[in-house]
Amino acid sequence: MPVTAKIDARYLEALGPLRPLIDDDSLTEIMVNGPDMVYVERKGKILLTDVRFDDEAHLVRVIETIVSSVGRRVDARTPLCDARLLDGSRVNAAVPPVALDGPILTIRKFSKDPYQVSDLIGFGTLTQESASFIQACVLARANIIVSGGTGTGKTTLLNVCSGFIPIDERIVTIEDAAELQLHQEHVCRLESRPPDVNGEGRIAIRELVINSLRMRPDRIVVGECRGGEALDMLQAMNTGHDGSLTTIHANTPRETLGRLETLVLMAGMDLPVKAIRQQISAAINLVIQLARLKDGSRKVVAINEVIGMEGEVITMQEIFKFESKGADPQTGKIVGDFNSTGIRPRIIDRLFDMGIPLPTRLAQMFPDRRQLSVDNTWCADGSGYIHGCWHE
Repeated sequence: MPVTAKIDARYLEALGPLRPLIDDDSLTEIMVNGPDMVYVERKGKILLTDVRFDDEAHLVRVIETIVSSVGRRVDARTPLCDARLLDGSRVNAAVPPVALDGPILTIRKFSKDPYQVSDLIGFGTLTQESASFIQACVLARANIIVSGGTGTGKTTLLNVCSGFIPIDERIVTIEDAAELQLHQEHVCRLESRPPDVNGEGRIAIRELVINSLRMRPDRIVVGECRGGEALDMLQAMNTGHDGSLTTIHANTPRETLGRLETLVLMAGMDLPVKAIRQQISAAINLVIQLARLKDGSRKVVAINEVIGMEGEVITMQEIFKFESKGADPQTGKIVGDFNSTGIRPRIIDRLFDMGIPLPTRLAQMFPDRRQLSVDNTWCADGSGYIHGCWHE
């Protein structure tokens, strides 16, 4: 589980001017561009603060405190570092010589009270129907990719999706810097490790994915696929480890599949493109697309189902889609509807096969064909089937 014990007071004191920003729950990001320029993100907007460090050396000491507390290092020889705060917040540090104008520190804030699906519905990130559909797909052991650009909320949504996994299943999580906050009891958390000062001892995400297959997982949750581990993920999904989840950087569901193809090639295997696409089409069931809109809000803008191959092209169908109606002239907020496209997802039949009950609204949208075949007579007013799956 994430760190919940009281953090040492000396550690908090060593964070210096960052401490009040880290304690501010309204902030989602802290961006330090040298000792005299500290920006924050609040409600999707970037703001300059009056927070200052004494000098460049002071900022470097704070950075060293942060990274060394989780067994990492940053200096002129290794000027880039991914780490985390002791509360789980994601940290990236860059120091000279690669940071030309002084040390740069970026902190993605860790929510002390992890968002639940009800929170995302309240924020407008999801609708009740789409949330129910995603939950049903997780229960049906669909392999799901959460896709989106930087800062769109991929990890938050992945965490929510992971929360739908039944409590009696064994979950292995694999991350560069541990962020996921799963509440199930049977969770094995793995974290990658950078090389030491001699350039040795590196443990990459790909090694952890391969190792996880020997740990008898019911589910594998990879914080982010961004290298050759994508091939191992696909092979795991295709060999009985269904119900796996991960995130990818991409702007559309179609780009997600292209990005996945590129990542598989990074594994160094000389595979023909068609073979890779066949692996992808057989492994992936659902792509959930996130976007950050102009008003700073984060929304799921599409849910697509991968349905197979036509020739050498992976085919998909759009199940839900966000349609923008422009900005509210009073508030500037982007308004729009996120509705079902009317296409029946194939994954629904797996749910019925597994005996997983659908929420009422979802059952109305996607009725069981076998129930409908009992009697396909319509009511006189056209409101529903008489003896079928649903009736209003």
